[in-house]
Order: sequence, then C-alpha cells, then structure tokens
Amino acid sequence: MSLATLYSRAQTGLDAPLVSVEVHLANGLPGFSIVGLPEAAVRESRDRVRAAIINSNFEFPKRRIIVNLAPADLPKDGGRFDLPIALGLLAASSQLPLTTLKGYEFIGELSLSGTLRKTDGILPAACACHHAGTILITSIENETELYPVQHADIFCATHLLDVCAHLNGLQKLSQVNVGKFAEEDPAYPDLNEVIGQPRAKRALCIAAAGQHHMLMIGSPGSGKTMLATRLPGLLAPMQQDEILETCSIYSIANTGHKLRSPQSRPFRNPHHTVSAVGLSGGGSNPKPGEISLAHNGVLFLDEFTEFDRRALEILREPLETGKITISRAAAQVDFPARFQLIAAMNPCPNGCDLDQFGQCGCSSGELRNYRNKISAPLLDRIDLQVNVSKLPSKYLLEQPLNNVSDCAQLQSQILSASELQLQRQGVLNARLQGKQLQQICKLSDSVKKFSLELFERLNISARAFHGVLKVARTIADLESNPSIETNYITEAVSYRQFDRALNSR
Repeated sequence: MSLATLYSRAQTGLDAPLVSVEVHLANGLPGFSIVGLPEAAVRESRDRVRAAIINSNFEFPKRRIIVNLAPADLPKDGGRFDLPIALGLLAASSQLPLTTLKGYEFIGELSLSGTLRKTDGILPAACACHHAGTILITSIENETELYPVQHADIFCATHLLDVCAHLNGLQKLSQVNVGKFAEEDPAYPDLNEVIGQPRAKRALCIAAAGQHHMLMIGSPGSGKTMLATRLPGLLAPMQQDEILETCSIYSIANTGHKLRSPQSRPFRNPHHTVSAVGLSGGGSNPKPGEISLAHNGVLFLDEFTEFDRRALEILREPLETGKITISRAAAQVDFPARFQLIAAMNPCPNGCDLDQFGQCGCSSGELRNYRNKISAPLLDRIDLQVNVSKLPSKYLLEQPLNNVSDCAQLQSQILSASELQLQRQGVLNARLQGKQLQQICKLSDSVKKFSLELFERLNISARAFHGVLKVARTIADLESNPSIETNYITEAVSYRQFDRALNSR
C-alpha cells in the first residue's frame, strides 16, 4: 500500500478542526513535498521526520513523497503534524499495518532522535477527539495539561518507537488519568489582613457574590491593591466546564500556567503599559490576550487612568458580551472573555483630591483631563465605584483582626448567595439581561416609586439604572431576602457616586 490516511487536529482559536494527513509514495526521483497550506514550521517537518524515522531504526522511503494536509484552505502551523506524517510514511511503506491506525488521532512534534515534544494547544484538540469518539496519542510532556478532560481516551508516549509498539500491540502506552488535579488548595490572601476600610470590604463582598465589576478610587497606599488581591479567595469554586474553558485558553496561549486545583481562578494583573493587542489578544496567528486569560477569573487593572485609552475602550464590548472577536486577513477568531474587572486609580494626578487628610494642588483642568481618560460608557459598565480613604497613621501600627470564624462566615454567606443565584436563574446577577432582569429584579409598588424618583433626580443612564437593580438584588441575596427593599436600592446607588463625581469636572 503506497497510500496512508491518518487524522490530526489543527488549531484555530479555541477550535481544533479535523485534519486528514494523506501520505502517498510515488515512483520517480526521491523528494518530499507537503501541501495543504502549510506554514514554515510545518514545511520543516520534512527534515525532522526524516531524521526521526532513521534514528528510530526504520527505513526512510527513497521515493517521491507527497503529504497532503486536508482541508487545503485551512492554514496549518506548528510541529503538531510531525507524528502523523511519520506514522503515515511508515504505514505507506508497509513498515506499520495500516489497519492499526483506525480510530486514532495523532498530535506531536518529533525531535531528530524520535522523541516526542510538548505541543501547544493540546487541550482543545483533546476535547474535540473526545466528542468525536476517537483516541488521542500525543507526547508525555502534555500529560498534566490534559487532566481537565474527563472521560476521554488519551495515551501519552515518549518516543516514536513507543507509539509504533502500542499500535502493533507489543507494548501499551500509559493512559492519561483524566480528571486528576493536584490536591493542594490555592493559598489566597486573607481579607482580615486589610486594616479598616469597612465600606470597601462590603463592596468587595457584593462584587464577589454577584460577579459585579468594581472601581476603587483612593490615595496611594490606601489599600486598593490589597483589597483586589483578596477577591479570588471570596469567589465560588469553578465548575467543571469553567475549568475546561480556562485551561483550554492557557493551553493555546502557552503561558506556563498550571491549574493547582479546581478552585484556582485566574488573577491577571497586567502593567499599565500593556498594549491594546496585549490586552485584547491578536497577532497574525491570533492568541488570547489578558482579558481572555482572565476568563472565569479576575482582571485587575491598577493605575486605571495610566492605561492607554484605546486599550481601555476595548473592554467595553467584552464586559457586555463575555467574548471578544479578533479579525485578521487570514481568519476571524472568537475568544471567551467573561472576566470580573477590578480597577484601581488615584483620584487625581497627585493622588490626594478625595483624601480628607491632604490638600490637592491640581487645577480643575488637570483633574478634568486626568479623569476623562475613563470614558463615560466604560464607567457605566462598572456597577460598584468605591472611595478607599487613606487611614490615619495611628491605625497603621494596630494589628489586623484575624478572626478566622468571621472570615469563614463571610465566605459562606457569599457562596450561599452565589449558589442561590445560579439555582434561581442560571447565571450570577451581574449577567442578568432583558426579560430575565425584569423578572428577577421585580420591585414592589412602593420600592418602584422610590426608585423612579431617585433615578430621575440622579439623571443616570439606562445601563447604570439596570446596574443598580442588579447590585440591589445581590445585596438582597446576601441578606437571604427574596424581595428588594428600599434600603438595598439606596445602598446600591451609593456605590455609583463616582460616575457622577468623575464627570462633574
């Protein structure tokens, strides 16, 4: 048989389209051609595969070799096709029975000695193989990355010879123990370590319970970063589908992130010099950016006003839709970006405008230019806007309260509120929209009359109006109250004081 067909997977965003690897041996002068829109790394497979076959004590066919990667209009990149091309050559030259390849898919880069190396983006491919009902064979270096794929048949090998021995029934490869995670729990910083700031802590708990976005405004050193880093420890653990989505993103991004446990939510803290592409994702071969790496977790933007305004404006659509579309000449890719935004900024360039213990020397024009770096539409999407006041010096020498029982009770209250929301409507309150928002945030006649009078006096937008209702619903859930009371509306409105203050100058 001079023709062999195997199957592998390409990578397009989080998708892993099926690729047929067709290897044909023809008469004529020896040559090695790869067709099917291969990029440079794929074309270089010719030399890697040749050396790997020879160094594994197989005979390299001295014939005209044509490898077709179908479909022909799908770009192929990386070294992931080395293993199927090598096996196809062995099968086409009758050194490996063709029937043994049935039901398998192969992904792996070969070294010159025949050793299998790690392949980026293996997790989406493993998920696609599982849904297709096929068995995946890949490198042993990808094993820990494949743990989140439950109920999948995945085998890992260290060498081309091991794969051939497995296919011939001579030696069975090790099967991936899918669903396995490290047993250590993530060590999150304790909220009790933050001295004072009761109002900011309360807002942080509301944000954790309903997944609301939050902006903290305060002088340097007032505790904004400390508060933000305590949020992941208050959030509910990730579900299986969230774990799989998050790990898939890190798999194609090749950031070296390892999921320590099912409770390890991402916490991304990019520097304010990050580019728009670094934040949103992109490139000739689109890769996820910071907002996608924070999917199902927290995106913390410190020094919010120091970010490039064009980069910040990119956040507007993902904050609403939970995804971002990267369009390039060659392809259009969708990446999930359902993150919780926590931002922190100084109230003025000198950091003392809202500080009751200092004087601000900034002019009204300087303040206006500084605060206008955040657009009103972006600010509208942030439900919680909190002032973090500077603490008097006498409090800094006090030991923070370390009441473990109080912290555990607070976390239990937040988790109970989150579970209540998921059971009631399937999503957390921050993601309520349309008819679902009207049903879940239904007000009594007295509360409705009070709210309308309040909103008309404040002159806020429709989006901010809905944001207040969502926050009030979360406050009611924290109190285990099925109804939204007047005091919940009042508290929710109090957390929007800065969208008025920032636009008043």
